[in-house]
Amino acid sequence: MPGLLSDILAWVVIATFVAGVVATGRDRGLGRNVMTAGWVLFALFWLQLIPHFTLVHKSYIEGLLTIAAVPASLYAGWLLYSGRDSLFVLSRAVAAMGVVYLPFETIPALTLLGTTVPAPRGVLMETVAAQTNFLIESLGYSTTMITGDEGYLNTFLWMQGSHRIEVSVVLACTGLGSIAIFAGLIAAVDAPIRRKARGLAIAVPIIYALNLFRTTFITISVGKQYFHLFVDEILFLFGSSDPYMVSFFISDRIISQVLAVVALIGITYLVVQEVPELLTIIEDVLYMITGEEHDLRAELGIDVPDDRRA
Repeated sequence: MPGLLSDILAWVVIATFVAGVVATGRDRGLGRNVMTAGWVLFALFWLQLIPHFTLVHKSYIEGLLTIAAVPASLYAGWLLYSGRDSLFVLSRAVAAMGVVYLPFETIPALTLLGTTVPAPRGVLMETVAAQTNFLIESLGYSTTMITGDEGYLNTFLWMQGSHRIEVSVVLACTGLGSIAIFAGLIAAVDAPIRRKARGLAIAVPIIYALNLFRTTFITISVGKQYFHLFVDEILFLFGSSDPYMVSFFISDRIISQVLAVVALIGITYLVVQEVPELLTIIEDVLYMITGEEHDLRAELGIDVPDDRRA
């Protein structure tokens, strides 16, 4: 995220949703009002991220999704306030997603009783970077790992002649965001614990493995400049003047992000076979997009498993 104020706003948003979850258990009307406020704050959160994803991060897919998230959050809040009770589930999911993701995003390194506890983000980034390096070397490539701008051993140094090319594994490159989404969705639905655990056992390893392949693909592609194609067009498209960034824009912003969307759809299909209660959330999202009700269980021929199996 861009900075401290964004982090604080993120915690306020998630704290509001968590408060809504607690309040709903005691007073459904109060919980509805608190969660509606959470959706309004969520819209504000996405609004202040638009410049980051569009102008700084220069990601068309993430930029468009961030822009769309503003009216979508406001609409979800309005529908919940107006009586669409199924959105309580999606609201709980947002709360759970934040509880999983935000500690990695915002908690710094701490010193307790003379012992330094590393920042969760640093541990995760260095772990993914080390595993990416293993895959790079397994494929016969050689690079040098160096300390990045954040002070972690998460950056790969490649040389193209006398030109240095550095590729860093940041928090967005760890797969944590996608894992948090599925963890939040699965935690929010009303299903037996064992089926939820099986759903997580499907989603988390697949996401983590695919993400390692992604970081390996991008790092090699950028380091070796394998996608140095349509240079002028790509630089114009992404508003850059550095020709060495072309391989990054193509491998990450275009190829990887498109494939990530496809992969998430596939993982969702696998998970709902075990936790079909997730279809309630997907139906709500489809309703917000199309204005029409959907019965995905009937359309996809998916039955809720006999809970005696759970």
